[in-house]
Amino acid sequence: GFPLVGQDYLEILSAWYCSFGKCCETGDSCALCAGLEAELNGQLHGQHLAKAVVLRAVQGFLQSPRPPKALVLSFHGWSGTGKNFVARMVATHLFRDGLRSDCVRVFVSLLHFPHHNYVDSYKAQLQRQISETLQRCRQALLIFDEAEKLHSNLLDAITPFMAQHTSKGQADQQRSIFLFLSNLGGNTINEVALEFWRAGRAREEIPLDQEASGPFREKLIDFVVPFLPLEYQHVRLCARDAFLARGLPYTEATLDQVAQMMVFVPKEEKLFSAQGCKSVPQRINYFLP
Repeated sequence: GFPLVGQDYLEILSAWYCSFGKCCETGDSCALCAGLEAELNGQLHGQHLAKAVVLRAVQGFLQSPRPPKALVLSFHGWSGTGKNFVARMVATHLFRDGLRSDCVRVFVSLLHFPHHNYVDSYKAQLQRQISETLQRCRQALLIFDEAEKLHSNLLDAITPFMAQHTSKGQADQQRSIFLFLSNLGGNTINEVALEFWRAGRAREEIPLDQEASGPFREKLIDFVVPFLPLEYQHVRLCARDAFLARGLPYTEATLDQVAQMMVFVPKEEKLFSAQGCKSVPQRINYFLP
């Protein structure tokens, strides 16, 4: 029953998300990737696979003189494992204004496309917004959160912008990066991590499996990026980062207290944080003076 649900719904919400910054040149790709690598190493915990894949993919794409298609990455894993966190890092290092740049578009499935009755309107507006962003920006970043909930018609609308092109006039489109964030496959990823733990093997030994399915059946996804479930030690590191980000003092005991507030699964092993690090910044409020 919202009056905005209709022709202007997507436009207004997207403007609210993405219209506060200006595009800027991305600068030297080596320096950019060095900064991204440093932040991934310092801030992203327990995700050796995601670090390696994202850095390799972005660096290779930026250093290519003429990419044949857009770079498409599909992030998979449980909520709170770092998918949005990494997407924000990529935006920050690509653009001066990060997620607020006019060259970044963020679409959240249930927020921007909540009603299937309006899918045709959403599709037209989505195509128009992507086209305008690619025309305006030499390089653009398109982020689709809750990608597994996108209607098939909306997936069809996005597909042409990611496919391989040969026209010289489509060079700007080929410089775009698409990130799809999904909980799809999270349970499978967790099972693999649990099997390694039960076998007494380090999680860093878990290999990359590119067979995980994404929202697109076509060969459009360049890299599938798995995000592993987070363990107690990773939650402690997230708590430490949250205290540091707010300039608050902490002790090792305090970090343990924050981690112990989280729910861990499975029931027997209690190995993985059910929410990852998602609620950690809010939980440190309990320890304010």
